[in-house]
Amino acid sequence: MSAAFENDRNRTEQRLAQTRQELVDLFTSDRAVPGPGQTSRASSGEFPRSRTIRLLLGKQGLGAVAAIVGGILVARPAIAWRLLRLLPIKTFARTMFLRLLTSHGYKL
Repeated sequence: MSAAFENDRNRTEQRLAQTRQELVDLFTSDRAVPGPGQTSRASSGEFPRSRTIRLLLGKQGLGAVAAIVGGILVARPAIAWRLLRLLPIKTFARTMFLRLLTSHGYKL
């Protein structure tokens, strides 16, 4: 075999070993360590991971979402009910419930 082939094979084996180790770390650790350019919340697996959803669930974003939902309910109730079927209501409700509990001092 040629030296170039051996070098490519060694690099590929090293990358596979590194990937396998990352998967083992991912599945065995409780919390992931943030990588470069990641915030600790986004990499820790907490909901919500998306910056957009975190913005919408913040104090100002939550008010804006409530105003939009209220406007849709008043203007077009049939459309609102169709849209509600598309949303992950359980996840949102659980998040709001946990936020309520933690705001009142309960430790989870």
